Amino acid sequence: MANFSKSNVPQFSVEVYQNEFLPEGGREVNGIITVTSTGGGTTGGVPLTGSPVPGQATGAAVVIMVDCSGSMDYPPTKMRNARDATAAAVDTLRDGTSFAVVGGTHVAKEVYPGNGRLAVADARTRAEAKQALRRLSAGGGTAIGTWLRLADRLLGAADVDIRHGILLTDGRNEHESPEDLRAALDACAGRFTCDARGVGTDWEVKEVTAIASALLGTADIVADPAGLAADFTHMMENAMGKEVADVALRLWTPVGVEIMFVKQVAPTVADLTARRTEAGPRAGDYPTGSWGDESRDYHVCVRVPEAGIGQEMLAARVSLILPDPAGGAPQTLSQGLVRAVWTDDMVASTSINPQVAHYTGQAELAQVIQQGLDARKSGDFDGATAKLGRAVQLASASGNEDTAKLLSKVVDVVDAATGTVRLKAKVAEADEMTLETRSTKTVRVKK
Repeated sequence: MANFSKSNVPQFSVEVYQNEFLPEGGREVNGIITVTSTGGGTTGGVPLTGSPVPGQATGAAVVIMVDCSGSMDYPPTKMRNARDATAAAVDTLRDGTSFAVVGGTHVAKEVYPGNGRLAVADARTRAEAKQALRRLSAGGGTAIGTWLRLADRLLGAADVDIRHGILLTDGRNEHESPEDLRAALDACAGRFTCDARGVGTDWEVKEVTAIASALLGTADIVADPAGLAADFTHMMENAMGKEVADVALRLWTPVGVEIMFVKQVAPTVADLTARRTEAGPRAGDYPTGSWGDESRDYHVCVRVPEAGIGQEMLAARVSLILPDPAGGAPQTLSQGLVRAVWTDDMVASTSINPQVAHYTGQAELAQVIQQGLDARKSGDFDGATAKLGRAVQLASASGNEDTAKLLSKVVDVVDAATGTVRLKAKVAEADEMTLETRSTKTVRVKK
């Protein structure tokens, strides 16, 4: 595995925001954990192993998976836009990055470099890859699980720290069962991260977001294929900014403490509770994927045993853990403490921490948007109006202007403060899909 030089490794910090005071009999403790990584990644795009030597791999590998099914020919510009976008992504690759391009139909085929290998990015291989892209044509079905398994094989053969995929699809996964796709995602989870994009409006939002969620990447819609090149460039720039892979959020809890949930709440909502892997007595690890220069927020909720007024306890210890590739002891990058203090001061014990309140609202916002859209699709217009009205109210109160704008394309807002809305009679499919795809995007709390 590639080694980090000291100058390239980001520094991690953990801050805990909570109201530690509980009333007599109180048992639920909430904390917002802000994790910040600085000093690596996007600060100059320094490769993991120092300055690149032409033809020599650095510490990152990327596989781009391009939908080549028959529907990519309708309209014909869609396939051309996909080729151009992939070429733009290839141009954005940092020298020394290992990479491959996969064409996806009902089977997965290596477009470049072939023979189960990865190329090392330099002027020559970029030109060769772009030449190979010109031969891409549309025809066949869609079986995304086969694309992911081929990407996994290619990335797994690379001696690198950062393994990442970029996946583009324009249609539903009709040529394999949902169980086959889920099995592929389970097999790939923890082995590489993946950003997923749906182009046009004929794909299934829940499929694309499930891929990104399982593989700790981003999901989005590119309704107009002409926007693909800019989006692919941005995705690749972000991937090139990652410096540390496989960072885990480790939660240690004392005897008698029950973990209610662990969620990422910024920049997007993602429930990590079920993704815990045991890490010793009363400790478990939750995956966070790869990091560059960035900050994320996590919401940890635990249930503590009852205690008397004046008592206090450590409710949880949160640590950032970096595994040792050689199998030795993992490195603790930073840690923070979640506390519980029982008090008879009603003002102290009933005060809701602003960060906790904000992100509880953002998580509810994502949930009611999904429920509202599902109700609308099923013909439950009263239910849809109620849920989407609540979404408008939450978006307005939290200052989530991007989500508020997306909601205004689906409902007519009568009064944002009270959540009074009317469903629009006609909604463009792209607007509805954009709202659904981006429903989990949050805004940071104003500190």
